[in-house]
Amino acid sequence: MNYCEKEHITFTRARPYRKNDNCFVEQKNYSVVRREVRYVRYDTDGELKIMDKLYSVLRLYTNFFLPSMKLREKTRIGSKVMKKYDKPKTPYERILESEKVSEEVKEKLRRTYETLNPLLLKRQIDKITQELSRAYDKKMKERAKKTQKTDVKLPNDFPLSQNNFVYNLNEATK
Repeated sequence: MNYCEKEHITFTRARPYRKNDNCFVEQKNYSVVRREVRYVRYDTDGELKIMDKLYSVLRLYTNFFLPSMKLREKTRIGSKVMKKYDKPKTPYERILESEKVSEEVKEKLRRTYETLNPLLLKRQIDKITQELSRAYDKKMKERAKKTQKTDVKLPNDFPLSQNNFVYNLNEATK
């Protein structure tokens, strides 16, 4: 949020009166993010640091080595929808083909690409993912220990019914 305020980025919907546009913005969440970090809540500072490390490597692997197909055309013939896709290309290849990107940026990307090894990147991703999993397991074990120590104990003279709620089958059948 602070970054957005500093850079004067406002939060708005992509198109007016289209409240479901967010699914298009986050369409890569499963194919990239959720595949690596799963549907787990990471909420500690240690986990955040590990995820930052993971995203820096995952970004390189995804943008330079994972091709994707883009929808070129969609036509409806009666009830059938015909879709035509372009050839699979990585985001890196799409930038190199773009005329809107300057040659300086393209050259910088080429130098970065030459230094990368997809196998080493994948191994790093797997290693960091395991580290994240261990941090999560450790956190959950610590939380389980805390909840075991603070079990709620009811007093011995706890009444069987309170506020007309029945707690005992014998009382309910009287």
